[in-house]
Amino acid sequence: MLNPHMFREYDIRGIAGKDMDASDVVRIGKGIGTYLRRQGNTDITVGRDCRVTSDQYSEKLIQGLLATGCHVVDIGVCSTPVGYFSIRHLNKQGNVMVTASHNPPEYNGFKICSGVESVFGDQIQEILKLIKDEDFETGNGTVQTFDILEPYKDYLSNNISLTRSLRVGIDAGNGTAGITAVPIMKRLGCEVHDLYCEPDGSFPNHEADPTVLENMQDVIALVKEKKLDVGFGYDGDGDRIGVVDAEGNLIYGDKLMIIFSREILSRKPGATFISEVKCSKTLYDDIEKNGGRAIMWKTGHSLIKQKMKKEKAELAGEMSGHIFFSDRYFGFDDAVYASCRLLEILASSGKKISDLLADVPETVSTPEIRVECPDHIKFAVVDKVTAYFKERYDVIDIDGVRVLFPDGWGLVRASNTQPALVLRFEAMTENRLQEIKELVETVLRNIQKKMV
Repeated sequence: MLNPHMFREYDIRGIAGKDMDASDVVRIGKGIGTYLRRQGNTDITVGRDCRVTSDQYSEKLIQGLLATGCHVVDIGVCSTPVGYFSIRHLNKQGNVMVTASHNPPEYNGFKICSGVESVFGDQIQEILKLIKDEDFETGNGTVQTFDILEPYKDYLSNNISLTRSLRVGIDAGNGTAGITAVPIMKRLGCEVHDLYCEPDGSFPNHEADPTVLENMQDVIALVKEKKLDVGFGYDGDGDRIGVVDAEGNLIYGDKLMIIFSREILSRKPGATFISEVKCSKTLYDDIEKNGGRAIMWKTGHSLIKQKMKKEKAELAGEMSGHIFFSDRYFGFDDAVYASCRLLEILASSGKKISDLLADVPETVSTPEIRVECPDHIKFAVVDKVTAYFKERYDVIDIDGVRVLFPDGWGLVRASNTQPALVLRFEAMTENRLQEIKELVETVLRNIQKKMV
């Protein structure tokens, strides 16, 4: 049953019961355990999200890990950032999270760390090869349990300081972020109004994906109705943030990065920041204008973390709401921590989010646009689109192609997680936005027709 297409760029992920069954999860555990052992990492933590299959899959995963001689601390139901935190707090050599992040309820999967580094790309394919070859280490591992939620809540509460109380809305989408976000923000003195913060793996209210406007409607309504200072939405495993300002507007990752980078640069002049190819030009311009060093990089949390370490960046972020703080934190993406940092800035400045962004030049942009494209041709399609535009325009081609115009840009890149292409556009006026969009989409359509 094991579907090799589950072994993706950043993690292992598929439909439970269709792409993998319980016996496959034992084999996946053996593959991960063997990979980690051969890296010299045998003492690891295992956490899980609240999906209907996560309890069973966690049990089967641990069974496979133990059979390879790995020693496991089962940290129970928690967010992925809490899993990352557990490596540091318990001084362990890795972590596996049983989670399918923001995917619908029928999915499940595994995010892996060797040491504190995310396992991705060729390393994921290496694990698949171990499983296919049944090339497993053997041993007798041990398992124990540990409640990691209390130390995590203590750490965030003790390292964030609010100068005044704020009124906050939280929509955790019935994922795992609410169980830490609500108590932490209450400890910080906030008045908290929460929605769907009880974990429920059937996700009965909406999908736990804050990048989709539809999924943020309830917290937008809550912020407006209660006249709150800010609203937060989280994805299923708590590593991505959605933010709603006091007027009910959705604030994307690149705008959040402007707020965070300005605060950091006020304390650390010349600091380095990393963001990805989907982000607004206004972000890169703002960092440079304020004396920072801005680096545009590839999309993907594993790739961003790797680049952060190399460049010694203080902060990185993606449009999708992955925000990574090295400044005062550990450098991994944590939506609850990012929320707390925003609350700090709002409290100390006495301003609203709209005030903090009032001087950012107005542009017109699209959200991420996803165009279906089969996995086996999506990268080839992007290569051809890149070649076409390279001959005619200035482009940035570190991840797909970002076509540059004097008054805007258009992006085409292949998704690493779905059979899709991701497009985004930005311009100074609505008319110009439509012109750029039409130009890029026409070229893409013509190329796709020839390849399908």
